[in-house]
Amino acid sequence: MVAARNRAFLGLGGNIGDPARAMAAALRELDASAETRVVGVSALYRTPPWGKRDQPDFLNAVAAVETGLRPRDLLTFCLDIERELKRERRERWGPRPIDIDILFFGDERVAEEGLEIPHPRMLERAFVLVPLAEIAPGLVVDGRTVAEHLERIDASGIDRITPDSGWWLEKG
Repeated sequence: MVAARNRAFLGLGGNIGDPARAMAAALRELDASAETRVVGVSALYRTPPWGKRDQPDFLNAVAAVETGLRPRDLLTFCLDIERELKRERRERWGPRPIDIDILFFGDERVAEEGLEIPHPRMLERAFVLVPLAEIAPGLVVDGRTVAEHLERIDASGIDRITPDSGWWLEKG
């Protein structure tokens, strides 16, 4: 029996090493899985650090995936990919080569140890909303579309650095 497919949105970022390469590798691994397919990817954005500001700028993107995994299993898969790409969790909001967050998982709401969906702080973060609005501007969160939420926050300092969403398909 084939598991039902859900659409999930993932936030990706990183700011040390080669984060664009790490994010592309993560997306290719997600797409190669029998349980998960990448169905949409934003352009790549250069964004100022958030939370801990004395570190290099980040690169950020958002991806839409169709998955047969349950939320906890998708999180485990994403954390495994982060570890393969040399992510070490040392300090909150600190430098990292890759970070993958589940922003949404269908219409589900999850509040478990280590997993909260929708992502609890995404509406405060332009580095999430800018790429999310690119691929899902009409997605409704807390009674407003992503595009409407984006209009309410400061998105200065965020620069689109790829012309389209194909950046992750190029191996290198």
